[in-house]
Amino acid sequence: MGLFDKIFGKKQQQETLEGGLQKTKEGFFGKIAKAIIGKSTIDAVVLDEVENALVSADVGIATTVKIIERLEARVNEDKYMNSNELNGLIKKEIQALLVETSSANNYINYELPKGHKPHVMLIVGVNGVGKTTTIGKLAHNFTLAGKSVLLGAADTFRAAAVDQLTIWSERTNVPIVKKEMGSDPASVAYDTIISGISKNVDVILIDTAGRLHNKAHLMDELTKIKRVIQKVIPEAPHEVMLVLDGSTGQNALEQAKQFTAATDVTALAITKLDGTAKGGVVLAIADQFKIPVKFIGVGEKATDLLVFDKDEFVDSLFSLQK
Repeated sequence: MGLFDKIFGKKQQQETLEGGLQKTKEGFFGKIAKAIIGKSTIDAVVLDEVENALVSADVGIATTVKIIERLEARVNEDKYMNSNELNGLIKKEIQALLVETSSANNYINYELPKGHKPHVMLIVGVNGVGKTTTIGKLAHNFTLAGKSVLLGAADTFRAAAVDQLTIWSERTNVPIVKKEMGSDPASVAYDTIISGISKNVDVILIDTAGRLHNKAHLMDELTKIKRVIQKVIPEAPHEVMLVLDGSTGQNALEQAKQFTAATDVTALAITKLDGTAKGGVVLAIADQFKIPVKFIGVGEKATDLLVFDKDEFVDSLFSLQK
């Protein structure tokens, strides 16, 4: 029995995912269904309509072209493919994109990777994407999974970030290491690691500044944080997780480009998918950056931050409620 089975049951977990993706399903799958419904054969006109549906859901041009080219190849091979067959093929191609990038997911039921303790996660992302809130939700869910957690408030550039993380610390009853605004972020990260080791915690979540106006400065800051962490735990951080706002569509892609250029991002968390029809951006990001999507946010509650499961995600996209 997994974590969310214990909290509210597998059925409700699936309902949370499907409900959170409803706007994307209506825009994404609804347009695809409209393009192919009632068609006895699939031709170039139908494929053009499918292509438009993918692009409008912010799947992105490059990823859409890849999907359409694969569909065209199959249609040319199977001359008399009908709408049901095409629908299944589209689903299969989308799953294939995610398989290539999501197989390294280590957090099924919020279980931590084996072989080291504590597990150190450095969380990056621009202001406003839900980065600090995501950290708080991670802390809550890891705690529910029986893990001990420590927070590090290394976003000392913005006082509100420290205050917000402190609120989450109090709400989840998880300890936090923090200093006054303007303190050296690397110093906060170092103190967090030392404290985490002394407390023998399972996981350490370190918040970082979310500004991109000066990539060189951002890179220097993140590099320094990594360097001081590695003085204590040479292989840390074990994850550098980039948080992206899924509702911003192609802007999320641009942020991913900026951060992957500035630091070695190893995992993605995509938030606010419940409030947008642009959830197709998950496919674009996974395909273009070959970085595992490990968490998705589909609501405001802490338990609405779900471990990303590629099969459940695609099944939900193709389960439009009438």
